[in-house]
Amino acid sequence: MSTLEAEPSAAADLFGDRIGLARAFTAALADQGETRGLIGPLELPRLWTRHVLNSAIAAPLFEGHAADIGSGAGLPGIVLAIARPDVRWTLVEPMERRVAWLMEQADVLGLGNVVVVRARAEEWTPEEPVDVVTARAVSALRTLIPMTAPLVRPGGKLMLFKGRGAEAEIDAAQKQIRRYGLADVGVLTLGEGVLGETTRVVRATVGG
Repeated sequence: MSTLEAEPSAAADLFGDRIGLARAFTAALADQGETRGLIGPLELPRLWTRHVLNSAIAAPLFEGHAADIGSGAGLPGIVLAIARPDVRWTLVEPMERRVAWLMEQADVLGLGNVVVVRARAEEWTPEEPVDVVTARAVSALRTLIPMTAPLVRPGGKLMLFKGRGAEAEIDAAQKQIRRYGLADVGVLTLGEGVLGETTRVVRATVGG
């Protein structure tokens, strides 16, 4: 039986006075995540490091109205909504049981800056294009760009969480990058010297 990883010292710095909410969310995910099909059985010993702080370290990249596509367990959407209460978040998730979880957590944690939408990314049309779209562990960049870029206003950003193969995914997505008019496409490496495992985010500006 695996146990929840101890809270890393960086957590309090990243969440500041919102650390209580981050602890409550992490505890709920540890308690219910596996039985509700949100996380795998091997994730508890690295839940803080690999998932919660991996998401939170990117909080300064967001502004205005942001959307998390395929929000799943709320990684990164709920974590970012905790860390950035000044940003409006729309969490888009097609699976009913995950939508129920996201709505419960937004309610229990008092996240008034969160709206949960049950939809596939390609089916969802925001009332107005959003400022930033993010996604984590959803699909390859060449598949993700057509799903996310149309949701963003001209001049807005894509902030897509990726693994060690981020640069290779950019190379493989050049056709989609050109088709959707993306500019300044590159990889941000976050958390060096702060987290044990750095976070990679593919950032791009959506053209007009």
